[in-house]
Amino acid sequence: MSVTRKVLLALAVTASVCAVTAGASAGVFTVAPLTGVSGASPFAGCTAGAAPGSVLYPNAEEEPWVDVNPKNPLNLIAVWQQDRWSDGGAHGLVTAVSHDGGQTWTRTFPHFSICAGGTAQNGGAYERASDPWVSFGGDGTAYQVSLSFNAADAINAVLASRSTDGGNTWSEPVTIIRDSGDRDVSYAFNDKESVTADPTTAGYAYAVWDRFVTPSGTSRASIEGLIHSRSFREPIWFSRTTDGGQTWEPARNIYDRSEFNGTIGNQIVVAKNGDLLNFLDEFFIHKNADKMRGEWMSVIRSTDKGVTWSKESTVVAPSREIGAFDPDTRRPIRAEGGLPEVAIDRASGALYVVWQDASFSGVDEIALSMSTDNGHTWSLPIKVNQTPRSSTPANQQAFVAGVHVAADGTVAVTYYDFRNNDSNSGVPTDYWIVHCHAVCSSPTNWGGESRLTTASFDIEQAPAARGPFGYFLGEYEGLTSIGNVFMPVFVAVNNGNAANRTDVFSTTAG
Repeated sequence: MSVTRKVLLALAVTASVCAVTAGASAGVFTVAPLTGVSGASPFAGCTAGAAPGSVLYPNAEEEPWVDVNPKNPLNLIAVWQQDRWSDGGAHGLVTAVSHDGGQTWTRTFPHFSICAGGTAQNGGAYERASDPWVSFGGDGTAYQVSLSFNAADAINAVLASRSTDGGNTWSEPVTIIRDSGDRDVSYAFNDKESVTADPTTAGYAYAVWDRFVTPSGTSRASIEGLIHSRSFREPIWFSRTTDGGQTWEPARNIYDRSEFNGTIGNQIVVAKNGDLLNFLDEFFIHKNADKMRGEWMSVIRSTDKGVTWSKESTVVAPSREIGAFDPDTRRPIRAEGGLPEVAIDRASGALYVVWQDASFSGVDEIALSMSTDNGHTWSLPIKVNQTPRSSTPANQQAFVAGVHVAADGTVAVTYYDFRNNDSNSGVPTDYWIVHCHAVCSSPTNWGGESRLTTASFDIEQAPAARGPFGYFLGEYEGLTSIGNVFMPVFVAVNNGNAANRTDVFSTTAG
């Protein structure tokens, strides 16, 4: 047995013993030293994607996601945005692959953008790429998706690629949907796509996203600035593959609550009984006939692998986030809050949803709700972040939540916060993990908080996103597990290094 396997098995056994001994209490995790996942940008020198007023952050990595191969738990794939633009997207999406449980990583990339080798011939001729996501199927096939678009003419598409060798190589992109971006006719922009491989049915995977649609003359910036000069709608669109990603079914609208209403943050989980549960943040701006005006964490369901979907959503809870902000300057942070992250306990079928919510203290913290009946009913939201109370409420914020369930049923949640902020310049920021072993709908069973960042970083040195948003680390970060050991994959700022503002790091906690 290799040293790597011995270490991982020892960690898994230790975590299991602690869980059994501790019962519902949560002991402090042991956190390994950080491992660098990203490296020097492979897109250095590429000039595609430039636009008037755009600022490029070379070598800046943002918004990672990660998954583990169920056929080989030492095989992991992480994906992220590489070389972020200030007004959206990046030069391309980079993929990191590990075959030793995250001790070492090698990097490659699909052809999702021009900088990443995309051409008209291979289907990847787009100026920018964004919203990375990756998912392993039960047979070891990996599926990756991208939102690829042009800054010049607003042409945008959802692209998919697959890997059958653990992420070492990737197929040419398959176009799931493409919109012209012609504002003189109408405007449609596909956004926040995710992909979920079905763990119960080989060859099946599901892509889901919101599609922002307006009449002619209205841009995506209108909704981002909350200025609705014309009618808009933001329904859920869906596609699936049943042949391992070789082809994808025609994209179609599966949920539309009419004009001035919308969805975002769609993410599918396959329930224990095989149902597809799509979690989303839905908002109702003008319509109040059903007393639903406002914003809600919700679920829609398919009982036939995505062929048909429920016409009405099941509400998890109201979403009352206000958005994270710089506690010193009040400048917004690109962490709006209305994006659910979800996880399932494969053994019990229990489901967990986390999101940012200001209900607990008046600033965003991390809310969690759980379901034990395949998503039909949900517990009252509880606060799970352990950020200390402060005489400066802005320092109590917690944002960009992640959630995952380990093999033994332990639930972990990750988040950034500002607890170490002081009167000096800059805003010290850290990344944390907290966990629960049993009865996780009770806040008293959450604890064992561990710091994942070795030292605080200054979020004011992160890349900036223009418009109403601000400093940007990602609207989600990666969290998975190898057996009973959690593996967060996240972005941290390199203080004082304007040429390499951020990197992606991994560690283990268990």
